[in-house]
Amino acid sequence: MKPRTLSIIAGISYLIIFFAAIFANFFILESIQNAPLETIQQNHMMVRFGILAFILTVVFDVVVAWALFEIYKEHSLSNLSTYFRMMHAAIMGVAIFTLPVALSSNTSQEILKQIDTFNIIWLIGLFFFGIHLILLGKIIGKPKIIAFFLLIAGTMYMIDTGAHFMLPDYEAYGSIFLALVAIPSIIGEMSFAIWLLIKSGKEKS
Repeated sequence: MKPRTLSIIAGISYLIIFFAAIFANFFILESIQNAPLETIQQNHMMVRFGILAFILTVVFDVVVAWALFEIYKEHSLSNLSTYFRMMHAAIMGVAIFTLPVALSSNTSQEILKQIDTFNIIWLIGLFFFGIHLILLGKIIGKPKIIAFFLLIAGTMYMIDTGAHFMLPDYEAYGSIFLALVAIPSIIGEMSFAIWLLIKSGKEKS
């Protein structure tokens, strides 16, 4: 398959992940956390769509991992980078298992317990995803500004996961850590996705 085709596949998959994750996280997961029993009982179909959206993020995470490997397979770090992204996808797949359990729970306490389990497993997965982004930043090299933001985003994912488990008062700094992760991640990954769609692979086709 041509590098340009692979770049388009990776870019489109990135965008699907981005929008599916926004829907699942900010429209579904937050609704459950704010009103667990009401959301599960009164909006159960939306919750099911949220679960499907999370599953789609895993599916297209694997597609991105494959496409990026094919694009950069000549680089010495490509295999390692792919393994770490696949580990993230696998761990995320395990985390999603808790959501149908929450859907069948009958009390707010049971629902929130499943959501907490989901978040903990997901955090562990994001640590490996952070390593992937650091390696990816080194692999792509250019554009340098995108590579830089991928490196920073990967580092912040790892620091944030570590802080969750190491700081007993993490919640006091939660908004700061969220900004430190979200800003470089959105800039780095979205700009990388757009670059894949618009520019990447043309010089090799």
